[in-house]
Amino acid sequence: MLGFMENKNEKILLLSCCAPCSVAVIKKMAEEKRAFSVVFYNPNITPAAEYEKRRDENKRVCALYGVPFLELEYDNARWCALIKGLEDAPERGKRCDICFEMRLKRVMEYALANGFTAVSSVLGVSRYKNLNQVNQAAARASKQTGCPYLEIEGRKGGMQELRITLIKELSLYSQTYCGCKPKIAQLA
Repeated sequence: MLGFMENKNEKILLLSCCAPCSVAVIKKMAEEKRAFSVVFYNPNITPAAEYEKRRDENKRVCALYGVPFLELEYDNARWCALIKGLEDAPERGKRCDICFEMRLKRVMEYALANGFTAVSSVLGVSRYKNLNQVNQAAARASKQTGCPYLEIEGRKGGMQELRITLIKELSLYSQTYCGCKPKIAQLA
């Protein structure tokens, strides 16, 4: 259960942070024959080699399920400027609020300019993230852009179990940190 209503006219742009977080949602949406594309917009991920690994795994998952894959610009300098002074903020703190909102707003702007009817994301799928925090950031971005946001519950209703199974079956690259700071991995 993904948590949003069936709408035959919808064309969703799904923001993916990484293949392990998105694989079950992508598979389920593809099986349901939803009209959607996956977008990779993650200027928070460093170093660039890590960004490329995650992007490439997302591309691989999308190709496997026949889902269009899009990549927006890698603007780490803009991200760094927005979170300046919050580099040491804790996971689920103010840095995450800013990061989620920045990324969702940019994806919503792209969606509106390119014929999508709504945006959704898997940013809250990881157990290290707060789904309510993601949904609040999405609501702010939606208010600013006028683009609807469809909330996804990617952990419940068997989705977490499916995600774990697919990660193993597909031998997906699984990172050890969110993206913005390798030391966050110490929380695991």
